[in-house]
Formats: sequence, C-alpha cells, structure tokens
Amino acid sequence: MEGPRTADDVGVVVDALVNGELNLIGQITEASNVALLCEVVDVEAAEAVTGGPVRVIYKPVRGERPLWDFPDGTLAGREVAAFTVSRVGGWGVVPPTVLRDGPFGEGSVQLWIGDPFGETADEHPVDVVPPRRIPTGWLSVVDGELSDGATATVVHQNRDDVRDVAVLDAVVNNGDRKGSHLVRDGAGALWGFDHGVTFSADPKLRTVLWGWAGKPLRDVDTERLERLRGLLDDAESDLSTTLAALLPRGDVRALQRRVVGLLRVGVHPQPRGGWPAIPWPAL
Repeated sequence: MEGPRTADDVGVVVDALVNGELNLIGQITEASNVALLCEVVDVEAAEAVTGGPVRVIYKPVRGERPLWDFPDGTLAGREVAAFTVSRVGGWGVVPPTVLRDGPFGEGSVQLWIGDPFGETADEHPVDVVPPRRIPTGWLSVVDGELSDGATATVVHQNRDDVRDVAVLDAVVNNGDRKGSHLVRDGAGALWGFDHGVTFSADPKLRTVLWGWAGKPLRDVDTERLERLRGLLDDAESDLSTTLAALLPRGDVRALQRRVVGLLRVGVHPQPRGGWPAIPWPAL
C-alpha cells in the first residue's frame, strides 16, 4: 500500500480514517501494546489514493501497557501528535493517523504502509552489515553484538529523506526509533511509524539514526523548525489547540523548548549520558 502524496490526498485518507467503518482482520502479535490490523470499508476515494484496500493499525487505549515514564492512556494521543507535527511542520513522513472510537474503544488509527502480510519485500533504510564494511551511500552508527555472539555494524542510508526523519525524531523526542519503524512504499517514499513513546518532557531520544550527530542542520531543517516555532508560539493556532487536546501541557512546552534549542545550536543532537542512545535490537 502506498502513502498519500499531496495535501489533498492526505485529507482524503484522514477523512476515511475518521469516518470509515473498521473491519478487524487480525492482531500484530509481536507488538508491545495491543495493535490490530483492520480494513476501512466503503471508502472508494481513499482506495484510489492508496492504490488498494485501506488497511490500518488500530491501537486501542485500553490495550496500552502501563509504562513507568509515560502517563497511562496517553500513547494513542502521542501517535496522533507525531502525525500532526510531521504534517504541519512539512516533514510528511508519518502516515495519516487519527484518534477515534473503534471496536475496542478509543484509540489511534494509522494508515498501514506496505504489505501487511509480508508477501512482498519492503525496503528498509537501516541495516546490519559485517563489522566496518559500510556500503557506499550508507553511514555507520554503532558496532554491536548479535544474539549468536557475532559482531556487526548498524548502518543507515545517507539520504535526505532519512535525514528528515532524524530531525523530526529530535523534535518529537522519539524514545524508540528502531530500523523496523521505517519503510519505503512502492513508489520509494519513506514513512516512519510507532510513535507512542514521543513528546516526553524529559530527554529520551533513542534512535538508530545517529549518522549526522553534531553535523550542521540544513537550510530546509531550519525553515521547518522556524515554521513550527511560529505555530507553537501562537496559542490560537490549529497546531497549538490540537496538541493541547492530545498531550499533557508540560510535554507541549517541552516541544517548544526543543524547537527553540535546535534552532539555537543549529546542529543535529548527539547522544547524551544517562539514557540509552540506541534501541536494541536496533532493527
């Protein structure tokens, strides 16, 4: 399944996700929280955008596993907030995601990108290669040890769209950017998902996308951050009112501080002590 390309297409898909009927297909059993694969039916306009059946991941709030460092019942709102910031800020890398009622109560509903049944191979921009054998066009992140004791190097593509995700992750304070949370659709567009542990007021950036750590931000990064800062500074903007309904007040204020901080220092963040810098396993 492909993602929407234009603002109009995003609007069509969002409308389908909000108003369409969800038919349950099955459960993603390896997910840490309840994650249900559903199909949205009778949404012909959205099917024309995605090129096929509109399948989604529905994560009911009642299925969220309690976490020591996030308030209970807030992960679904964080998923939607990540889509909102990505869309409004100009990144456009989070699939359309809405908060709505479903078969098991309120939860996040996100467009599934790619093949949910694994019948086709999805291209991932993060990989594990033999130690220090970095492919051309890729960046090294860290050397690690696999479950069988062999050593390997985690790498990611050195591409602008992957770098876009790295900046967005710094903005939303993503605490769990694994390689498996990134995928390209059939047209080659990059999408990132699984944003339940984002927007914490405490520094929690944990990601496999450290290839640009300490490097200057690009002009496009600065432009997006400036746009986002302006909207966050306006308490009456659509973005501010939307985030106020999705996130605790302290988390919204922390988002503002991160945006200001990134603009002030002008570089990609670097790993910091006191918190694991990389999720493991990385994929």
